[in-house]
Amino acid sequence: MAKGFVPPTQRERNKYRAAEAAGLLERVLEVGWAGLSAKESGRIGGISAHMDKDRNQE
Repeated sequence: MAKGFVPPTQRERNKYRAAEAAGLLERVLEVGWAGLSAKESGRIGGISAHMDKDRNQE
């Protein structure tokens, strides 16, 4: 069975949206998630959690 394109999950899409909101999207695309500092990762995680919380309250 050939491996095909696997679309990103909702959680992955939210992480990229949070990275964009934090102004770190270009860095994520250049170096990947592993290249971020702990401070940058935490900032993205916090924004993502805030976005999830807002989405769940609707």
